[in-house]
Amino acid sequence: MASNSRSGGSKKGPAKGSGGKNRRSLRGKGPTPKAEDRVYHKAYRAAQNRKNQNASAQAKRKKREHGPNMVAGRNSVLEALREGVPATTMYVAGRIDSDDRVRESITLAAQRGISMLEASRPDLDRLTDDAIHQGIALQIPPYEYAAPSDLLEHAADRAETPLLVALDGITDPRNLGAIVRSTAAFGGHGVIIPERRAASMTAAAWKTSAGAASRIRVAQVVNLARAIDELKKQNVFVVGLDTAGEVDLPELTFSRDPLCIVVGSEDKGLSRLISEKCDQIVSIPIAASTESLNAGIAAAVSLYEVARARRF
Repeated sequence: MASNSRSGGSKKGPAKGSGGKNRRSLRGKGPTPKAEDRVYHKAYRAAQNRKNQNASAQAKRKKREHGPNMVAGRNSVLEALREGVPATTMYVAGRIDSDDRVRESITLAAQRGISMLEASRPDLDRLTDDAIHQGIALQIPPYEYAAPSDLLEHAADRAETPLLVALDGITDPRNLGAIVRSTAAFGGHGVIIPERRAASMTAAAWKTSAGAASRIRVAQVVNLARAIDELKKQNVFVVGLDTAGEVDLPELTFSRDPLCIVVGSEDKGLSRLISEKCDQIVSIPIAASTESLNAGIAAAVSLYEVARARRF
């Protein structure tokens, strides 16, 4: 008689369910990630290639910028020489003197007694950090910074009420150069900058100052907050520029006193610590449709208003 039992020891009847033991395996795993987020997908590799290409392009753009003590390129060198930017040596590649800009640069360099050396293009690549030099580059010496006390002494020597500008985190050397130029234009006696996380007197700053950097001293300090405390001990009033100022610029009461105007960074404005050090926070009245002014323009407007108040 045949047996009706199942082989393998299985019991007769329908198979039982999991009783919920495998419920977790049945759950959904959320939305499917984007193709470019899946490391095994070709879209991910394409996105990574684009990212690498962008990084390479940014690196090349940075290399095209001038080094801190080197001006590169025919137009840039000529403009620097015309503006009286101090220079020690001009490097020129061979057989490029047929260009009018190069000829004028050579003439100006000779008139100023600047050394001229012939250099190969590989040498110029190395000297300029692979900038686009077009066969010519100008070496400028490191800037000799003053101390804040030197700026006050300069005002005393001229028997004038001190007018200084301090920069809190200005990182664009062109803004620094523009502020130096405005300080000279409106009778200021110097500019104070911090050593760290701030623009310094590079070739770009020299050029933007349009020669004013040779007349206005720039002081560099380790700690701007401490320098402001020292100025206040010397009876210098300190006012900060900010859109949320306590008073409008025309109502500034310290214009005729020894004064230091503090200009904040291009994107963040005055830092909290520096703002707390100021005797007064001043705002420049502008149209409601304009959010804020460029740091260089804000400094120029403020210096003009102080100069006007002192004149009348």
